[in-house]
Amino acid sequence: MVTSTTSTTATPTPTPTPTPSAQSAVNTATQALLTGLNANSGVDTGTLVPALVAAQFAARTATLKTQNDTLTTQISGISTIKSTITGFSSALDTLVKSGSLQTQPLSSSPGTLSATALSGAKLANLSASVTVNRLATAQAASTKSPFANRTTALDTGPLTLTIGTKTYVDADKKPVAAGTEGAVWDGGISGKSYTFGVGAGSLDAIAAAINDQKTGVTASIVTDAAGGAYLSVKGATGDAQAFTMTSEKGHALDIGLGSNATNTISEAQNAQLTVDGIGVERASNTISDLIDGVKLQLNATSPAPVSLTSSTPTAALSQAVSDVVETYNQVLAAITEQTDPKTGSLRSDPAAASLLRSLKALTSKALVGGAVSGIPRTLAEIGVATNTDGTLRLDSTLLARQITAYPDTIEAMFAPSSSNVLSLSATLSALTTSATSIVTGLGASTARYTAAASEIAKQQDKVTDQSAQMTTRLTQQYSSLNSRLSAYKSTQTFLTGQIAQWNKSDS
Repeated sequence: MVTSTTSTTATPTPTPTPTPSAQSAVNTATQALLTGLNANSGVDTGTLVPALVAAQFAARTATLKTQNDTLTTQISGISTIKSTITGFSSALDTLVKSGSLQTQPLSSSPGTLSATALSGAKLANLSASVTVNRLATAQAASTKSPFANRTTALDTGPLTLTIGTKTYVDADKKPVAAGTEGAVWDGGISGKSYTFGVGAGSLDAIAAAINDQKTGVTASIVTDAAGGAYLSVKGATGDAQAFTMTSEKGHALDIGLGSNATNTISEAQNAQLTVDGIGVERASNTISDLIDGVKLQLNATSPAPVSLTSSTPTAALSQAVSDVVETYNQVLAAITEQTDPKTGSLRSDPAAASLLRSLKALTSKALVGGAVSGIPRTLAEIGVATNTDGTLRLDSTLLARQITAYPDTIEAMFAPSSSNVLSLSATLSALTTSATSIVTGLGASTARYTAAASEIAKQQDKVTDQSAQMTTRLTQQYSSLNSRLSAYKSTQTFLTGQIAQWNKSDS
């Protein structure tokens, strides 16, 4: 399935928390002051000060909050679009890399010869006959008799390892080609020699020194049930990977013609095959340069020719196109919602608008090179039609007809190759890279909105600081006023009492 796992539902715009207006804050402050004075209880500082502070900063606070809420919604919208388009591209890329949309070679005898398609191969008309006459083998040798242990110094001196092709001579000791009747190995190797020290000269040290040369010849120590240690040495497959090894002092570890202390277990040989009647050789049992677009794995020799044909993934291709249509519609819905000219949080974002235009042009974009009459090059030409609302629909009948007629072309539309760098997966990948660019794409929009949100946060912090300062100042002022009012009330009470006493004495 080419279906993005990312939800395409836009994040709803957060409901703003109600902020008191400047006028309502003034009304509250006035009422608090009048209530306190009318009740002869002084100024209600706990109510009056917050109301006055709120009145002072109400408009600014409300503006900053509205701006911050808008930016939060825009950042969320950008995240939704980026996740959606990236998920679309990644899902298709994963499907393409799985190989399920590519014609695969079929072997009539996989146990003898298995075959897989190389990336971008065109195998719709594959037909070949292959006989495996001989498998490629690697030279392997080991010591005949065990050593008492693997750590005792053997005093071999430096070793010389020579790797290459064996040289042969005839009965007169004249050089001849390998395979010539009567030819025998003269003990020589035409290739490159490596001379190296082996430290203490124990079996462990010798194996490590061989491996350190990184020549393709590897060594290991094998211990038998009685604890005896053997040196095992093996090269790579192919005629050109034969080797000999000699020690400076002449030793039981020497490998090559005339050595009586080592066993040659197998020889270095090329694989021999017959392909459509033509004899060929290769150095490895894994072959990618014999049949165009096919990697062969030789598993055994074959008593009879093995047939190679191909199978077009018609059902997988049809399902892939259907999945692309379905996923495209999901992605389109998410981006359209965010860029709606009236309600979209990103209606003025240039990167989001550019992505929407690019996405709508996808069905008419050429996904294969060339312009041969009748051969489909776009999604629209294989049955992907556009509805009046911009969504896509699939004409399954036309798609089936095009897959039957042009299987290689339909495959090429999905997977990039050396001969076709366009493809749907490459196009979506390029579109995604451009859309999420931190210079001109959604990445740049995110950076811009984030910077704006950071600036608003600073301004909100500044308003908070100013509010705190004003709160402190007004609290001090009204506390002082309350103290004076209290003193006045005390004097008033005293004078009222005195007057009452005077009035009694006069009566």
